[in-house]
Amino acid sequence: MKRVALLAHDQFPHFAKTAVGLLRYSTFDVAAVIDRGHAGEQVRALLPDVQDAPIVARMEDAPEVDALVIGIANVGGGFDEAWRPDVRAALKRGCTVMAGLHDFLQDDPEFAALAEEHGAPIRDVRRPPRGLTVSQGRARNVPATVVLTVGTDCAVGKMTVALELTRAAQARGERAAFIPTGQTGIMIAGWGHPIDAIVSDFVSGAVEQMILEKGHDHDWLFVEGQGSIIHPAYSAVTCGILHGAMPDALVLCHEAGRAHSKGFEDFPLPDPPAYVDLYEGLARPLHPARMVGGALNTHSIAHDDDARAAVQRYTHALGLPATDPVRFGPDALLDALS
Repeated sequence: MKRVALLAHDQFPHFAKTAVGLLRYSTFDVAAVIDRGHAGEQVRALLPDVQDAPIVARMEDAPEVDALVIGIANVGGGFDEAWRPDVRAALKRGCTVMAGLHDFLQDDPEFAALAEEHGAPIRDVRRPPRGLTVSQGRARNVPATVVLTVGTDCAVGKMTVALELTRAAQARGERAAFIPTGQTGIMIAGWGHPIDAIVSDFVSGAVEQMILEKGHDHDWLFVEGQGSIIHPAYSAVTCGILHGAMPDALVLCHEAGRAHSKGFEDFPLPDPPAYVDLYEGLARPLHPARMVGGALNTHSIAHDDDARAAVQRYTHALGLPATDPVRFGPDALLDALS
């Protein structure tokens, strides 16, 4: 198990998606979270359902670790120069630096020189692999049941739902695999393709490759979706994953209270039933996929009774089984798939 520090300045916990995902699902031993805004606190004071760790103000204050992980998945995937002192300090300590940004740290002259001087590897998780090709339309032929989490918007919990369903299916004795398509999922699973960083012609082929790799020795594949079919910025990657995976079933993920596309307040979200038609219609010409249920992210709702009421409203709106799989467990969705 790798001992790591997670960099999450000014974003923890609610906007540090990568850090929270790793705290909840990875096998990393998180020794510290670096966040100047909450220095001196403990992680569980802010997120009670993840592994605990002290929060420190800078990398120099972190205990001995094997790696520093950039725990922020910001819009556009750019590197924030305010992080440079922490990355510099980690490399000087000989730590691996792992980042899921579109700005590759290996290409930064200062970081590259420090990495070579101190024998500190830099891992840019979003750097696409070589040798990818266009899709051949073969994902529909795998014997596994392929389930894709799709969204009403970006950052509503698609990775979380896919991981929760994978773990629940495995707990039931099923041969289930998680198919990671984003930087956080790749860090958690230790493999996968960063779909939003791949040349558009090869997006569906990269997803297909993962389906073929796992689809013949598993009964269930839970594919991490990205973006939303109606998002002004991210709809292309959504479509590429849908057509590459050729899923049999879909789960619609939504965040309670979200009314507009994230970062695009001029674009209101349609009512949930509209997404059922959009996603099923887009999938149908290649491989029909049925929307089987919904997952509602209720993290912004303080009380469980209010969260249950929100889930009930979402269930009624979709006309399908729904739950918040983190708060109330994924069994309702898994039962709908079985």
